Amino acid sequence: MSPSSKSNSVRTKSHSKNPKAIVLFSGGLDSTTCLYQAIQDGYSPIALSFDYNQKHKQELKSAKKITKLLEVPHLIQKLNPEFFQGSSLTEKKIKVPKNSLGHSEIPNTYVPGRNILFLSFGVSLAEGIGAQRLYIGVNALDYSGYPDCRPEFIKAYSDAIRIGTKTGAEGHPLEICTPLQFLDKKEIVLLGSKLGVPFSMTHSCYDPVGGKPCGKCDSCLLRKKGFQEAGVPEK
Repeated sequence: MSPSSKSNSVRTKSHSKNPKAIVLFSGGLDSTTCLYQAIQDGYSPIALSFDYNQKHKQELKSAKKITKLLEVPHLIQKLNPEFFQGSSLTEKKIKVPKNSLGHSEIPNTYVPGRNILFLSFGVSLAEGIGAQRLYIGVNALDYSGYPDCRPEFIKAYSDAIRIGTKTGAEGHPLEICTPLQFLDKKEIVLLGSKLGVPFSMTHSCYDPVGGKPCGKCDSCLLRKKGFQEAGVPEK
């Protein structure tokens, strides 16, 4: 399918009586919970994923399966990997850290400017199709310390799009919605369970082997911690 046909598909499928929302969607636990939350909130969502040559591209397979299950329009934006250097998630020569959860420094799994770019694409799509909300599954509690997941970043970015977009200038700016911002992984799992998230279809691992989770990266450990503390099975 060509890029233009994908765009036409989105415009066609997203027509409904419900207001539109864009959900930045990786196919992981957090973003899937956000997608289900957007539907619960009464929005007609469009899922937006990114292929940036990440080692964990397995997540895109999960994203496709989940959006197909929900019959939600799904765009996958391919980005030039040259824009995402210096991270263990994108460079083969840099190893993803294992069993390092709880370290105070920002880990090398941080991808420079990732959420800035992802949000920018989301804002452009949202404003173009008249979506009212942009959902992103950032978290400030159980996370790896990424600066582009913090509340102050989201506030600053919200201010930027209020000032720098037509809808913002006209007094009805796009709303960035962060339903998981102040939840720990246990609470996210409990919310996902309440919303009916198909946990077994989601993928969280940063360094999968043969498509299976490594069980030792920060993302795997946080996921395991959340399910154990919530007392909820992953399948």
